[in-house]
Amino acid sequence: MSHTEKYTVILAVLLTLMPARVTAEDELPSAEALEAMGAVVGEVTYDRQNVFDPTQPGENKSLFRLANRWHIVTRESVIRQQLLFRPGDKFSVRLIEESERLLRQNSYLYDVDIEPVRVENGIVDIHVRTRDLWTLMPGFSASRSGGENRTGVKISERNLLGRGMSLQLSYNDDVDRESTSFQFYDRNLGASWTSMFLELADNSDGHTTDVRVVRPFYALDSLRSGGVTFFEDAREETFYELGHEAAEYDAETDRYTGFVGWSGGLQKGWVRRWSAGMVHDEQHFTSVVDGVLPPLIPADRTLIYPFFGFELIEDKFESASNRDHIERTEDFFLGTSLFASVGYATNELGSDRDSLIYRVEAHKGFGSIGKKALILSSSVTGRFDNGDAANNEISFDARYYNQISEKRLFFMTLAGSYGHNLDLDNVVDLGGENGLRGYPLRYQTGESKILITAEQRYFTNWYPFRLARIGGAIFADAGRTWGNSPLGTPPIGWLKDVGLGLRLVPTRASGRDVIHIDVAFPIDGDPSIDGVQFSIESKRSF
Repeated sequence: MSHTEKYTVILAVLLTLMPARVTAEDELPSAEALEAMGAVVGEVTYDRQNVFDPTQPGENKSLFRLANRWHIVTRESVIRQQLLFRPGDKFSVRLIEESERLLRQNSYLYDVDIEPVRVENGIVDIHVRTRDLWTLMPGFSASRSGGENRTGVKISERNLLGRGMSLQLSYNDDVDRESTSFQFYDRNLGASWTSMFLELADNSDGHTTDVRVVRPFYALDSLRSGGVTFFEDAREETFYELGHEAAEYDAETDRYTGFVGWSGGLQKGWVRRWSAGMVHDEQHFTSVVDGVLPPLIPADRTLIYPFFGFELIEDKFESASNRDHIERTEDFFLGTSLFASVGYATNELGSDRDSLIYRVEAHKGFGSIGKKALILSSSVTGRFDNGDAANNEISFDARYYNQISEKRLFFMTLAGSYGHNLDLDNVVDLGGENGLRGYPLRYQTGESKILITAEQRYFTNWYPFRLARIGGAIFADAGRTWGNSPLGTPPIGWLKDVGLGLRLVPTRASGRDVIHIDVAFPIDGDPSIDGVQFSIESKRSF
């Protein structure tokens, strides 16, 4: 028996000799100690906080109190349904932490805290505290990146009647199209773990219908999954050359899938999952009617195939703050994961070719997110059409976090891809909209690319009107593409920029968006581009 095991046993014995009842006013044993002594979950209580807390300095204002009155707090049944433990279950630190992570995934909750508050005769009472976000979001949005403007008008409700359902009606106008769309999403349809997503969009260049009904592997111990998806889309697509439109085509997509999954759950710190299903993927391309640009048309594809998949996940998660957001709990996966799937399309099933379709993904974390961490991700995708390699792509992403102080963080990314015999509609591009902030959108195209970004991030205590937290960044980007573009344009080499930005992180509105206000200065590029690139856009992280 190791020293750790001996100390655990001794601690468990000492706990049994303690007074029968320990209240919240006394010092509770640690969660690990409670689990070691075999404690059982007793009463679960809930503190569902509104958007603003009038007891806090600066939040007892008439406008904030009015917002609280108009806001329907998330129902207790919605929170309870997403917990992975129930009264009578054995107390588990892992299930408490995983329940927190699951609840934090909801766009209508700002943060979650689950903790034991009382122990008596081996029965532990647990307190669940959540804080809501304002979820009714009417408004107008305007953003700019890569030298192009985007505008939008929408009204959305991400927590309808406090039941966790989301509705959105929106109009968007960007460089590609105008679009009016309706979306519905329920993560827990009918108080289950089955989710439903519906999108109907009427676009200036076509339409979109997207329906997904899926029961995912929602937790590490989930034993089954399954679902169906239905996606139809018609739109015009454009090729770019040095940030300018150069060619176009019409694309129609019909993709339907059905799958089932099964697992033995979490065993000795690892999860193994299997899946099988059927895919119908049809892509049809034509020239644009009355088009204004030269046509460049990809080859049609019809792939109908069964597939089989395997997934391996290590139970290793950490939480921190001031990494990709400001003063908000963030969850990071720092374990090892592997996913692989393979399918085979044949003429007999209705495909237009015999094709082996494959996908492999891997993820690995190193270090600790509380100090220094390196998170690596990679994927290999492609096909073998009638024995020949097609649309093969190797992608990689490395993210490095180094906490210098409580309010300063050095962040660096290295990301890229290598392509071989890519489909014409699978364009590899690089520009202002995907990381090279000093240049127009889709400035470089090719078959492969690499992007290096370094940022010094600053997290301030500035909290104006207690509505948004403020941060900043000094950054440098460098990237390039390789290989011929779809238009035959040769690569132009490395492009670099430097800049600085302001970050606004709303703390009362639903979602986890970070508003970026950046000024970037290109160091290379042709004389036609502006010497200063200004952008305002919303992203998922700092």
